[in-house]
Amino acid sequence: MVLFTLSLVVLPLVLPPLPPPPPLLLLVPVVIMSVLVFLALAPSELPPDDVVYCG
Repeated sequence: MVLFTLSLVVLPLVLPPLPPPPPLLLLVPVVIMSVLVFLALAPSELPPDDVVYCG
């Protein structure tokens, strides 16, 4: 774990900066989040559970 932390600190200082990603690739997280929000808010297709009271 210590080596991993050290590599995260040292490698960005040693390696050259990367070019920015293409704009289409930047939309991937937005699309994934949109799908997850839609699935979270979509109504369930399952029928409601029937509750039977005995008394």
